[in-house]
Amino acid sequence: MIEDLLADNPIIAAVRDEDDLENAVKSKAKIVFVLFGDIINIPDISKKLMDNSKKVFIHLDMIGGLKADQAGVKFIKKYVNPSGIITTKTANIKYGNQQGLITIQRMFIVDSLSFKTGIKSLKDVSPNAIEVMPGVSADIIKRIREKVNLPIIAGGLVSQKSDIYSALDAGAVAISTTCRKLWNM
Repeated sequence: MIEDLLADNPIIAAVRDEDDLENAVKSKAKIVFVLFGDIINIPDISKKLMDNSKKVFIHLDMIGGLKADQAGVKFIKKYVNPSGIITTKTANIKYGNQQGLITIQRMFIVDSLSFKTGIKSLKDVSPNAIEVMPGVSADIIKRIREKVNLPIIAGGLVSQKSDIYSALDAGAVAISTTCRKLWNM
């Protein structure tokens, strides 16, 4: 399911503030990663996007006032009900899976150790997809593709069309970017 959704909508709008939110609502992007908000306004942010036919993914680790734990995941499911969650925390992937949310494990690959531990983590917690950061490293995307059979989203530092093409050619199925000019590709 998630692989088809990403393949059909390979450009993901990643929103960091209200101005980004307004632009994402008007954009062609059908998937939105919400990277801001707090427990007071996250239901409204999500509703606004869903009312405009967007698939919403909440980055749990970036929501103010929300402890990114089992209760936080339950809160997001009950009061926000997004399509899914994004998190760097492996426990939250498990909790999200239990709640029936699509789960995206965000991985920062900065050296060989983070690559090795990231691959082990993916195999242990079984997210529905992974977001690899930085997304401009085609070699890392290829190496991850060889190790795991999960949809890969390239994120971080993606600011040019060429970055998108490079990541997709390397095996990513989608790109998340805060670069508004790319949201309408």
